[in-house]
Amino acid sequence: MRILVLNSGSSSVKYALFEFKNKKSKKICNGIVDEIGSNKSNIIFNSKNKKIAKKAKIGSHEEAIKKAFELIVKFAPGKIDAVGHRVVHGGELKKSKIVEKSEEKIIEKYEEFAPLHNPYNLLGIKICKKLVDVPQIAVFDTAFHSTLPPKAFFYAIPYEQYSKFGIRRYGFHGTSHKYVSKKAAEILQRPLSKLNLITLHLGNGASVTAVKNGKSIDTSMGFSPLEGLIMGTRSGDLDPAVVLYLIEREKMSVEEVNRYLNEKSGLFGVSGISNDMRKILSAKKTNKRAELAFEMFCYRAKKYIGAYYAALGRVDAIVFTAGIGENAPEVREKICGGLGNLGIELDKKKNKKIKEGVISRRSSKVKILVIKTDEEKEIAEETYSIMKNGGNGE
Repeated sequence: MRILVLNSGSSSVKYALFEFKNKKSKKICNGIVDEIGSNKSNIIFNSKNKKIAKKAKIGSHEEAIKKAFELIVKFAPGKIDAVGHRVVHGGELKKSKIVEKSEEKIIEKYEEFAPLHNPYNLLGIKICKKLVDVPQIAVFDTAFHSTLPPKAFFYAIPYEQYSKFGIRRYGFHGTSHKYVSKKAAEILQRPLSKLNLITLHLGNGASVTAVKNGKSIDTSMGFSPLEGLIMGTRSGDLDPAVVLYLIEREKMSVEEVNRYLNEKSGLFGVSGISNDMRKILSAKKTNKRAELAFEMFCYRAKKYIGAYYAALGRVDAIVFTAGIGENAPEVREKICGGLGNLGIELDKKKNKKIKEGVISRRSSKVKILVIKTDEEKEIAEETYSIMKNGGNGE
């Protein structure tokens, strides 16, 4: 069975083709078409035998997806049995779904909660339906967090706001948190159903999840991806009174405040130089604001580890993943520093040397892992599961 994975964003389309044999998957090819709408869009295709990187005019998402199909047909020919789509917001849906009219309406419903994602995710689905007559499966970032208990997902505002508008914590990065949780179980050689984990997805967007017996029970992102950790350009946790103050004192509109907190804050806002942790790390020895941004980022993550340790009661492992989590040993060292009383002991040599695996000391009661996330593979496996189970998923 061959599964195409598609991630349609606001200005790009990422794709990957997987082949499944005996429940095991192999990535055949992958690529991206980005800067859609430009005269110099990037077109990238990678497979074992062929690599393409060129620029061309790609005026629309439909042209981008057609180009991806064209490259796959030419350089990785064979039948595609289903297409798995990343969809950021699925509301309270508990699992991936074959997309029919009712699912399209749900994706449309949550466009206002994820305006930079859901409209383009749905557009990708609709285009693929025209191009290939196979099941289109939506894999929701929010689905892994559907196991959050009410005490974790409700906000302490009047209950009718949940009834009327669905205001609650949904959580995001669920596909990544789920993938690294499964991978952690493999590395530790223990059943996921018996593991308690704290997973940290640290990238330009960042979130932490408390995983109890394989299920998400709390997560740092909430009603939107703005809540929680400090991120590249997002503020993370913030006193709501700050928003009111900005509106009153700076005479900002709702749109301006939204852009301020989502696009001008976080590492970028504090440091004043970049949202890229690599640049923050290289500058922090001579730039006090860069040092402050680094300290704040790590301190916020450390606090969440403490909070989720308390929520879980027992922690078997802490997992670092995504761009910063996988590639910034200095960040991992800073976050884990001083947590020895909780049984969390980082091995500094392993932390610098190991790219994927256990980086804690042998004496550490809580294992510390670095795991490379693979959301495309997780989407492919979810899609495969649905196809094998007659549309019912796991």
